[in-house]
Amino acid sequence: MENSGQSQTVRDRRPDALGHLKVLPDELICAILDCLTPRDVARLACVSSVMYILCNEEPLWMSLCLRKVNGQLEYRGSWKKTTLFLENLPLDSCREPLRFDGFSSFFLYRRLYRCHTTLDGFNFDDGNVERKKDLSLEEFHHEYDGKKPVLLTGLAESWPARSTWTIDQLLLKYGDTAFTISQRSPGKISMKFKDYVSYMNAQHDEDPLYIFDHKFGEAAPSLLMDYTVPYLFQEDFFDILDRDSRPPFRWLIIGPERSGASWHVDPALTSAWNTLLCGRKRWALYPPGRVPLGVTVHVNDEDGDVNIETPSSLQWWLDFYPLLADEDKPIELTQLPGETIFVPSGWWHCVLNLETTVAVTQNFVNSKNFEFVCFDMAPGYCHKGVCRAGLLALDEGCLETIKKNARNEKDNLTYTDLTRKEKRFKVIKSRENQNNEGTAHGASKNHNFWEQEFSYDMNFLAMFLDREKDHYTYPWSSGNCIGPREMREWLSKLWIGKPGMRELIWKGACLALNADKWLECVSEICTFYHLPYPTDYEKLPAGTGSNPVCVMADHVVKFYVEEGLESSIYGLGTELEFYSALCKVDSPLKNHIPDVFASGILYLENGSYKIVPWDGKEVPDAIQRCNLVPAKYIEDGFPFGVWGRKLFEYRKSGSSSTVSNSPVESPKIWPYIITKRCKGKIFAQTRDALSWEETLNLASFLGEQLQNLHSLPYPPFFPSAFLDTKQKIDTSFTNGIEDVSDKAAIPFEWQIFIRTLRQKKKDAASRLVKLGDPSLKTLIEKVDEYLPDDFVKLLCIFEDENSMKRVGKPCSWLHSDIMDDNIYMEPCGIRSCSNGNLDAALMENVVMDACDDGGEGKSWRPSYLLDFTDLSIGDPINDLIPIHLDVFRGNSRLLKQFFQSYKLPLVRGIAKHKSWGNGDKFGRLSYHAMCYCLLHDVNVDILSTIFGIWKELKTAKSWEEIEQTVWGELNDYQGFA
Repeated sequence: MENSGQSQTVRDRRPDALGHLKVLPDELICAILDCLTPRDVARLACVSSVMYILCNEEPLWMSLCLRKVNGQLEYRGSWKKTTLFLENLPLDSCREPLRFDGFSSFFLYRRLYRCHTTLDGFNFDDGNVERKKDLSLEEFHHEYDGKKPVLLTGLAESWPARSTWTIDQLLLKYGDTAFTISQRSPGKISMKFKDYVSYMNAQHDEDPLYIFDHKFGEAAPSLLMDYTVPYLFQEDFFDILDRDSRPPFRWLIIGPERSGASWHVDPALTSAWNTLLCGRKRWALYPPGRVPLGVTVHVNDEDGDVNIETPSSLQWWLDFYPLLADEDKPIELTQLPGETIFVPSGWWHCVLNLETTVAVTQNFVNSKNFEFVCFDMAPGYCHKGVCRAGLLALDEGCLETIKKNARNEKDNLTYTDLTRKEKRFKVIKSRENQNNEGTAHGASKNHNFWEQEFSYDMNFLAMFLDREKDHYTYPWSSGNCIGPREMREWLSKLWIGKPGMRELIWKGACLALNADKWLECVSEICTFYHLPYPTDYEKLPAGTGSNPVCVMADHVVKFYVEEGLESSIYGLGTELEFYSALCKVDSPLKNHIPDVFASGILYLENGSYKIVPWDGKEVPDAIQRCNLVPAKYIEDGFPFGVWGRKLFEYRKSGSSSTVSNSPVESPKIWPYIITKRCKGKIFAQTRDALSWEETLNLASFLGEQLQNLHSLPYPPFFPSAFLDTKQKIDTSFTNGIEDVSDKAAIPFEWQIFIRTLRQKKKDAASRLVKLGDPSLKTLIEKVDEYLPDDFVKLLCIFEDENSMKRVGKPCSWLHSDIMDDNIYMEPCGIRSCSNGNLDAALMENVVMDACDDGGEGKSWRPSYLLDFTDLSIGDPINDLIPIHLDVFRGNSRLLKQFFQSYKLPLVRGIAKHKSWGNGDKFGRLSYHAMCYCLLHDVNVDILSTIFGIWKELKTAKSWEEIEQTVWGELNDYQGFA
């Protein structure tokens, strides 16, 4: 009886159950399990008792499930059941889960606590954010806008949503409506509202699913009728963009207790308002530059992309908040139904739902934060880090350099002064991070330094902008809320649509586009050629193209900068060679291309601008010093003409997989061209005002001009002129390419074409991954199988009457970029602008004009083709891609109308010689066009356009299905048949 009453000691089963893995903490083992497939996790659960416990954790199965789902989700009572259902695996629901003693885990316990805790017992006070009612617009702008948060009452009292946006009423009206779910998963997840409500009532998740839908107005349009934008926030510069162009800006937010938004700064440093309709939210906020404890900011040093590593909002409140000293605690508040919080630009904020909540929020750009939004989308990375992490984003050496330069400036120096100078410092990025990312970590102490030094003020922040990085030549951050083309369109539309705010818009354009630099360059050119200087109206770079353009009263100046100096030199050289060819044969196409006034090279040397006129022949000294000159070229030819460009593109495509895409510092040299200005508008501006007959006329016009272009003789190719050590390609055509026949007569220019396609195939699929849509994964995996192994077959080789093999494809000049902003329209009667508006209308060349009614009531006809920057030589089918997808938007009737005027055969000799094709895929011109789409340098943009026009194709099972839908019309073209 000596041992009676004593419990038997339970042996720790962890060492035996985990074996060698016992040395790893539970958190790391769970992270490893999260990388496995659901089937592997299920198998691993059978290995041992501890693995059984770890592999049956609901948070693990939630992660596995969300990683797999893309589309609509239906929760089935637990995440394991839901995942097994998606995997089509059986689940023995009658079997009780196994239970084991001898194992404990503090990591699992803490996570279990977060999953099951309730928040109604937590003691939250009202917070320390000012509450205001009946705030005037003047007081808001003076006291709060761009300065500090404020909680506003009474703004939503008249909204229908104030009484109707409850879970029960929304369920009755929108139960079968699917809303987007916000969760850290690669797929786009949605749930019917009735399924989401069932999930909310059943779940015990640490970070519950959260409705965060920016397209709720499309899913349920009547919801937009239930609220209005409060009068304090109605100024929004993004309103000027079309709905398809503007970034996401409004969200319906519904979530259960414990859900919420983890620490973040709103995209592009926009401001936001958030109105709560039911439930309670707890907010925590920090001013700009003060990173919360537990949060890490990653800034990519190549494109400036910003990623925030942060715990869930519940985990932060439970695990990190208690560690904060009083002076380091955030600004806090509890938001009640009917209240609206304003969050200024750049402020960190974290939101925790204390109970089930329904809210609506919108982000906006106004006169207070416009400069910050432009600043955040400027190229580079240092300034992005400083905006969010303050001076923690800099190493000590960089900080001292910046301080030294700042002290040397005049006391009254502003950032607009800085934009007019050469860069006086360079941010030196720390290389401690193995992933080439700059990081800044939140800390609970030492914020006195931040309070004394950091300022969320543009005069201060502009010191961290790397002026050497130009908008037109450096990578665009994938984290920016809009693309570079949309950014240029936005500024152009603001410039035209808000003439009273041009001083502010100019400041933003200097930050985002280096507009002041390009104005300075244009002024130098105007001085050299005795042209009138740009007026205040004309000084902003115009249009949406990838090269800066200045449109003046009678002339247009275009600089070639896209993809760096070498590409730019070939761009101008090829264009000049093309214009020379037009004049030699007196092609009718020249009547529909703007006249060239001058061309040359502008460069900066010893602080002074110099200009050298250039007609494309010879080689200016400034270019020779850059070691870009071919060793051999025809003396009276064009050393940077189209064949040199083709070889350059071949070399570039061959190095794409091994050479970094990071931009290289280029000499300050800018090729330029000056053309006569056209009168009228670009097609993009008149598209919606054209009648169907006028649109058909446009299609006929394009057919005629493409016939002229594709009939134009192209310059002969002299292989010996380019075979120096830098530009030589292997002239043995059979090396690595299938031999057609000993009798095959394949011109050397087609050899370059075929070799370039082979190079592009190597990374075509990997580039398409950037589409970012998991539903396309299966299609992308089939790209290599769909594309030909033998690209020679795309040349349509046939036997002539002498049994000699010939190339059936015509080789011709290609424009390569005939899109809606490169077609010019001119008014031709019926009704025109009044005299008071005529000048404004004519002022517009490639930008949206400020006058009148957008062209309604006028008659328009096509007059000019613009922008021959992307000239090339190759298969004419390539020119159909931008015309059919962008100009015609996939309309087959317009494509037929085009062909009625085009008339040229897309394949020669086939009607007479039947030895080509033999009924296989190479006999379909639709297959050729689809291959060129997939191999294109911007294949992501092309496929995005295709899936935007034919939305049903996103569920296509094969590329053949897409091919027939998009390009099937080519197979019936009589010029081919």
